[in-house]
Amino acid sequence: MEYKDYYKILGVDKKASQDEIKKAYRKLAIKYHPDKNKDNAEAENKFKELNEANEVLSDKEKRKKYDELGENWKYYQQSGGADQGFDWSQYANQGGGGRQQQYTYSGGDMGGGFGDAGGFSDFFETLFGQGFGGGQTRSRSSRRSARMKGQDVSAEMSVTLEDAYKGADKYFDLDGESIKLKIKPGIADGQTLKLTGKGNPGYNGGPKGDLLLKIHVLKDPMFERKENDLYTDLRVNLYIAILGGKAPLKTLKGTININIPKESQNGKVLRLQGMGMPVYGKANSFGDLYAKVYIETPVNLSDKELSLFKELSELRK
Repeated sequence: MEYKDYYKILGVDKKASQDEIKKAYRKLAIKYHPDKNKDNAEAENKFKELNEANEVLSDKEKRKKYDELGENWKYYQQSGGADQGFDWSQYANQGGGGRQQQYTYSGGDMGGGFGDAGGFSDFFETLFGQGFGGGQTRSRSSRRSARMKGQDVSAEMSVTLEDAYKGADKYFDLDGESIKLKIKPGIADGQTLKLTGKGNPGYNGGPKGDLLLKIHVLKDPMFERKENDLYTDLRVNLYIAILGGKAPLKTLKGTININIPKESQNGKVLRLQGMGMPVYGKANSFGDLYAKVYIETPVNLSDKELSLFKELSELRK
């Protein structure tokens, strides 16, 4: 029986992370997918090998079992095969006295994400035959005809805070396809949007996978966001801070004039209710805006101004 080097098939190191395995599989599976290689037997066989390798290496239990077998494979070869003393029962789910492990077959994401390309090798069947698919061995013909959902695809997109506030229509390319995405007001940094049917093709007429798009909201030079509230600085001249009055404040809705109470202290925080971020998915619902007062000391004072400040200083003694 031929040993299958699944790491070599996917072109990854034996210490590769799950993310590295996922990326390698996705890249090669797209390249050799039957839908892109009509009547190409070599590509179809390569796709089957990729699917089988991914089925093992993307599953922690299967990978562990496969790695244990790999370390002992040379003894199997030296013994001339199972008929000369190699104990397959230590590895294969086909008797041998040990407790059989159950493996659940899933058509989601990387675990068979492109579908079963027409059956697995004898090597795979020997190692994982029983227990595959919830404890029952599926026939090769049934796997060959199964309709499988395509692999989900993960991607990322960055938007400005203003886009997150107002909402926006964005476009991006995925494998040559231009996709339109509507960003709703109030979207959060790190929020993942699911675009149904925008993933990779299914197999045997199965539906396409989904696109999972993670949104990054860029930092803004003027506003700091904490959930649905916004924080900003408000610079006020000394005279308004002492006497009270109005000062302009830039918000994401536009510039407004706000009332500054007389004798406001440096660092005072003013709360503007409902002037923060929209609450995602809730119409006419907003967080608050907090403006921290920074008092600006006047410079380049005239002699008269300096004299008046001295007079005021004397009055305060």
